[in-house]
Amino acid sequence: MGAHTEIHASAYAGAFTDPVFQSQSVFRALMDAMARPSTIMPLGATATPPAPLGAGAGAIALTLCDDGTPVWLTNALVQSSVPAWLSFHTSAPVTNVKPEARFVFIEVGGIVPGFDQFALGTQEYPDRSSTLVIEIASLTGGPEFVAAGPGIKGEAIIAPKGLPEIFLTLWSENRGLFPRGVDLILVAGTDVLCLPRTTKLRRREI
Repeated sequence: MGAHTEIHASAYAGAFTDPVFQSQSVFRALMDAMARPSTIMPLGATATPPAPLGAGAGAIALTLCDDGTPVWLTNALVQSSVPAWLSFHTSAPVTNVKPEARFVFIEVGGIVPGFDQFALGTQEYPDRSSTLVIEIASLTGGPEFVAAGPGIKGEAIIAPKGLPEIFLTLWSENRGLFPRGVDLILVAGTDVLCLPRTTKLRRREI
């Protein structure tokens, strides 16, 4: 089988085996994770998208994306079979104009653009903003941040591993735009940790 045939075939395989049940499971997990920002949640379903998109991010794409949600992808994802896979399974259009994107997908190790390059919503319609799905190495074992805000009782410690060095700066700038701003879904494997724009983060002092 030639490389072209393999790419073609990978665009059609790897979706949910039970789309209704699995998409409901993922949607419920994401809503729970957004409501409880410091909590690591299993998605409860998996997909097998083309590399370099991971299983959890693929499941999120199948659940949230449709023909009305433009998607922005990193160069590595654009140059893979992922655009064809997304198009076939979700009908979501891929855009290279960041502010048009409803969802943004960044693979493990991919460069994370400045959050303010994406749709931030407006004062009247703050929900018209981008949600960034960022795959990272692990949701634990990284630099420790103290999280506070709605959905967190008091304070909580999170330690995602694989975010850029300037992450806290990016996030603080995003928080400063409230009620505008982006929301984040951090993914490792098939587990997620969500950071809605309402969450405050500071570096944990040892």
